[in-house]
Amino acid sequence: MADQGVLLLNAVLTVRAGQAGSHQKIGWERFTDAIIKKIADEREGVVFMLWGGYAKKKAKWIDKKKHLILESGHPSPLSANRGYWFGNRHFSKCNQYLREQMKEPIDF
Repeated sequence: MADQGVLLLNAVLTVRAGQAGSHQKIGWERFTDAIIKKIADEREGVVFMLWGGYAKKKAKWIDKKKHLILESGHPSPLSANRGYWFGNRHFSKCNQYLREQMKEPIDF
């Protein structure tokens, strides 16, 4: 998907095996916030899919007038099976927005 302009980005990029969140608050957040800010500031018509409570906090860096923000529960088995993921239609909403922006839809 990279050749289609897709960037998949977690808020924290590493973790100790079997220890979810073990590398939070050691600097990754500053790095990933900077990436999000740079893209949001320098581009227009970007779709940001923020999945999970931690990701949703990143919306503060994104101008909703310039971009589409789609928020949902995290697609992990814990959240997805409780109805927070399935049916959010983020991929079709993304492509609808891209078409409206006269951009090529993503082949997910």
